Amino acid sequence: MKAIKKLVWQILNYLGLGGMIQLQLLSGLKEDGWFRSFHTKQSVNRKGEPIPWYNYTFIKFLEPRLKPDFQLFEYGAGNSTIWYAQRVKRVKAVENDQNWVNLLQAKLPKNAEVVYRELNENKDYIHEIKAQNQQYEIVIVDGRRRNDCVMASIEYLKPNGIIILDNSERADYQPAKDFLQTNGFKSLDFIGMVGISSHNTCTSIFYKSDNCLGI
Repeated sequence: MKAIKKLVWQILNYLGLGGMIQLQLLSGLKEDGWFRSFHTKQSVNRKGEPIPWYNYTFIKFLEPRLKPDFQLFEYGAGNSTIWYAQRVKRVKAVENDQNWVNLLQAKLPKNAEVVYRELNENKDYIHEIKAQNQQYEIVIVDGRRRNDCVMASIEYLKPNGIIILDNSERADYQPAKDFLQTNGFKSLDFIGMVGISSHNTCTSIFYKSDNCLGI
């Protein structure tokens, strides 16, 4: 039996298929749920539960550092909104797509809210963070007009608050990164594969000393 197994793997490796099959049988990608997310085109873990569309390294870093008394604001809603709401006190998110908001609302727990705001000259989408005149432990910028959203956010961060900027490897978001650095924020980058797609992407945390994540 061992000889047959060895022969099969030799053939598969010769055909260039051994690595792909091994990844499906036993691998970090399987444990993280990448194959399930790829086939369902949903950002989910191996059990089919919603997770943020961040790289897996960042999710593993962030999850144990979230606390049940945190309040979050999120630019761009989705499975991440559900995932955060299961771990913190309250999540408010803003979206610019009314149909997407309608689909999400039926899935949200009671401590999560998603509102629709237009991308207009009044900057209703960007300035939604000001609506309740409160400060947040975490602001997630993962939607539209990210540079403007980052710049609008720092006034509404608690003294120990942090900003999460997704897809931060994109050159388009360099103004936001420069702005935060100028305002005294340090950054920590996480690079790796995300669900559904097969490429690497970067998610960055911007923080100051004595931050809520204990970095």
